[in-house]
Amino acid sequence: MSVIRPFKGLRPKKELVEEFSCPPYDVLEEDEVKEIVKKHPKSFLKVTRAEVEFDGDIDPHSEEVYKKAKENLDNFKKEGILVEEEKPALYLYRETWKGHSQTGIFATFSVDEYQKGLIKKHELTRQDKEDDRTKHIMILEAQAGPVFLTFKSKESIKELINKGIDEAEKIYDFVDEKEVHHELWVLTNEELIKELENAFKEVEALYIADGHHRAAAASRVKEILKSKNPLHTGNEEYNFFMAVVFPHDELKILDYNRVVKDLNGLTEEEFMNKVSEYFEISEAPESPYKPKARHEFGMYINKKWYSLRAKENIVDESDPVKQLDVYILQNYLLDPILGIENPRKDPRIHFLGGIRGVKALEEWIDGKNWKVAFSMYPTSIEELMDVADADKTMPPKSTWFEPKLRSGLLIHKI
Repeated sequence: MSVIRPFKGLRPKKELVEEFSCPPYDVLEEDEVKEIVKKHPKSFLKVTRAEVEFDGDIDPHSEEVYKKAKENLDNFKKEGILVEEEKPALYLYRETWKGHSQTGIFATFSVDEYQKGLIKKHELTRQDKEDDRTKHIMILEAQAGPVFLTFKSKESIKELINKGIDEAEKIYDFVDEKEVHHELWVLTNEELIKELENAFKEVEALYIADGHHRAAAASRVKEILKSKNPLHTGNEEYNFFMAVVFPHDELKILDYNRVVKDLNGLTEEEFMNKVSEYFEISEAPESPYKPKARHEFGMYINKKWYSLRAKENIVDESDPVKQLDVYILQNYLLDPILGIENPRKDPRIHFLGGIRGVKALEEWIDGKNWKVAFSMYPTSIEELMDVADADKTMPPKSTWFEPKLRSGLLIHKI
């Protein structure tokens, strides 16, 4: 059983949505944030990345930055840039990018279900990132960015979503700076909302595709506010977190590629010999090279592309984690050969999302004088769900979802 719940969204006026909405807080570099805010002074980045409001160096996790975010959110409300829905609604959300569309539901979801493991995760979270999002929610008294959820697709739910789109009011329709087409409908029909709620009762579990830190922070906020509320009922807004849920078969996962600074003291010949113990090496049929199947990797070294194929004896198809390409590369090459034991912390490795293209690996290696790059075959959504169902975690940087969810379309007041 999965709970899906309407809420009274706080949202930008229709004519301001393009300027106000923005990419997720954690995909932008500092200079990119400054550039967007300079171009769009009413950008929601003034709430999600409030450090942009300060001159010079400032700790983005300092109290004054969180307070500035709250001040900016309050000002957006006072200035009439943000309006609140008159009654609870579900919001139907479609993103279209490069001919691919995904249509889901913007709603609130049960923190209790998350805590019980009925909303499944596949990633470990970092304490510092959890702390940051927890403080942000607590001081804002609102959830500013949605969690990205998925479920095992059901035609009955897709039909209800399409039915809702046919009769709901479309409030947003625009193309963003990355050429993603965003459409949002507000569904207030109580009968259809009830049908969707009932349909999700038949969904065994939801899966976090992206936004593990936001979900974990919502859980922590719930416990803090519950402890301070002697009249706690379980129905307060802080018991729910904002998310968009999509059918799994509509999601697109791109490759998440790796570049490494050095060969760990090895010569190129020594490195290639060690790699050949675990992988079959051949010259790539094209340049740059993108793998065509699972357990195949592209490798760029010394201005030349190779294809690596994992040898059968290192692939364990019986284990949902050990069969992953990101696991195979980490445990049979990056760690034992290149000495990258902890890819989360080692400065000798960097990750490039597939949206940049495989050519970006060449440019990184040649331009920065790093040594070797690996192009990956994308992890599938089925692999992700298998890992979550087994209550296991995927290696770092296993998935890159595209298109990303837009921030600032809806805000959930808690």
